[in-house]
Amino acid sequence: MISIIIPTYNERENLEELFERISRALEDRDFEIIIVDDDSPDKTWEKAEILGKIYPVRVIRRTNEKGLSSAVIRGFEEANGDIIVVMDADLQHPPEVIPKLIEAIEHGADISIASRYVKGGKAENWYWWRKVISKGAIMVGRVALPKIRNIKDPVSGFFAFKREVIENVNLNPVGFKILLEILIKGKYEKVIEIPFTFGLRKGGESKLSQKQIFNYLKHLYRLMRWEGEIDRLVKFSVVGLSGVLVNEGALWGFVEFLGWDKRLAVLPATELSVLNNFVWNDIWTFKDLKRKALYLRLLNFHFAALTGALVQWAIYLVLLHVGLHYLVANLIGIGFSFIVRFLFNRNITWG
Repeated sequence: MISIIIPTYNERENLEELFERISRALEDRDFEIIIVDDDSPDKTWEKAEILGKIYPVRVIRRTNEKGLSSAVIRGFEEANGDIIVVMDADLQHPPEVIPKLIEAIEHGADISIASRYVKGGKAENWYWWRKVISKGAIMVGRVALPKIRNIKDPVSGFFAFKREVIENVNLNPVGFKILLEILIKGKYEKVIEIPFTFGLRKGGESKLSQKQIFNYLKHLYRLMRWEGEIDRLVKFSVVGLSGVLVNEGALWGFVEFLGWDKRLAVLPATELSVLNNFVWNDIWTFKDLKRKALYLRLLNFHFAALTGALVQWAIYLVLLHVGLHYLVANLIGIGFSFIVRFLFNRNITWG
């Protein structure tokens, strides 16, 4: 049994074509379509019930709850299938791709994703700003959540998976990127991405809004907390602060007690702070990620420090050029340097 979960809101005019194309695509398979409708003003739920006399459709009309992700999760609870497919009703997700998603599952994948960003996939006739938002969301997600770093389209709304992937998993997404929640919390080993063309909307209303963008960022933050990445970021900050103290203390000692030249003493003081930070990050911040040899971790950590310093210096010079106060410019440079060093170390030194 294949369960196809379709959340809807004002999609009445698309349903007849959608159901007919799904039925043709899955004519040799046992399937059910579960419509979860948030009490659409255009009575999408009513049209779905009428078409349910022709197609294997079940309709869930929600009157006291709203939201795409919660609608999908309600569909999961009602589904009878061994394989679950999630898609939109706007016909931008072509039903003809469903058999390919199912075949990928049958050939060993735990999750199969209809992807716009693998070879052969594309988004058709998008405005440039839609492409920027989509690519930006993916880039931010892959940086914030290293577990999905190798997935090209982790925010796709069109995907399939084995029921076991979400069994006994507490899904609690914010916004409309339910796949992201499954990729972080689900129980799986193999993900396959299937190229598809994200088509033109035939009718209904687009779900993209400023609120949805905010919810996506909020969702990322919650998943980072769940994954422990926020705790890791805090630890990295504490270690960085200890490095400042080591640097200042060593510099003072070299100058005041050993009488070294101030212009040269800063070099060993800086190296001591770098070594201090490496040791504490290795045994505390990233203790669960020691996949490389010690000498490689140490070398990469030094490279991250150098890269961060260059970023800080470059931003400092640019901001000075545009007229910002030198202390403010330096502080902003330090902030960017911190982000660069954390991401470099998280994804390369201990990646």
